[in-house]
Amino acid sequence: MAAMTGGVCVTVVLLMCVVGGQALDLLRAAATSQNPPSPPTVHCWCPSYPNKTLCSWLEPSHSSPTHYVATCSERHRQSITEQCHLIQPGSLSTALVSASPSSSERLWHCHLPNLKLLTDYIINVTAVYAGGSSSYLSSFMLEDIVKPDPPVDVRVSPLNVRNLLAEWSPPPTWTNLDILPLKYQILYQWENRGIPKSVNLGPFESTKVELKGLTPGRPYLFQVCAKELLGLGECSDWSSPVKITIPRAQL
Repeated sequence: MAAMTGGVCVTVVLLMCVVGGQALDLLRAAATSQNPPSPPTVHCWCPSYPNKTLCSWLEPSHSSPTHYVATCSERHRQSITEQCHLIQPGSLSTALVSASPSSSERLWHCHLPNLKLLTDYIINVTAVYAGGSSSYLSSFMLEDIVKPDPPVDVRVSPLNVRNLLAEWSPPPTWTNLDILPLKYQILYQWENRGIPKSVNLGPFESTKVELKGLTPGRPYLFQVCAKELLGLGECSDWSSPVKITIPRAQL
């Protein structure tokens, strides 16, 4: 940490790393005042392994930067950098990403196509302000940040008075389904005398599952998440909930 009096220049550096491991996070701010801007907090994930990697960060509401610079490099070849294609908040390209921020948030994205497998990368996002700049650096491997988009078209239909059939479709953004299949988990929730209950089932490799032993007349809420079959990364966010009540037997 270094500073010059008189409000000429302030530099703040916070470094966190794990020697011999994969973790590396570096926050760095430099400004011409005594209040350097906060670095953006960047989150990266791979919704279509290995073809597509996205990173996102919120634009601060109190002081908007003049522009962003986003680059990516291999951790052991940092002299060779690639530009991360910026996607501005509200642009048509945001329809291609899965995040859905509230209307009050300005969420930036950048797109990194065709990264190498089993390779350490460093993402560097710098916010440039009129009075200085702030940067966020973080390291990742594709295999650690795999996260499919949620399954779509979730449907639940009654089979009889105690059984249901749950069906869904894979996320359309997962483009290598034949080579890299997905597995799924089902979450269903209900209330029993005002107490919330839930069951998490799976993994299932099929896109349809019969659920047995449910209570007629009770409303249930169903959601599905998707994960790479071999367990890379993490499960997707849960799909949009589907609510259904099993009809009681007709006398």
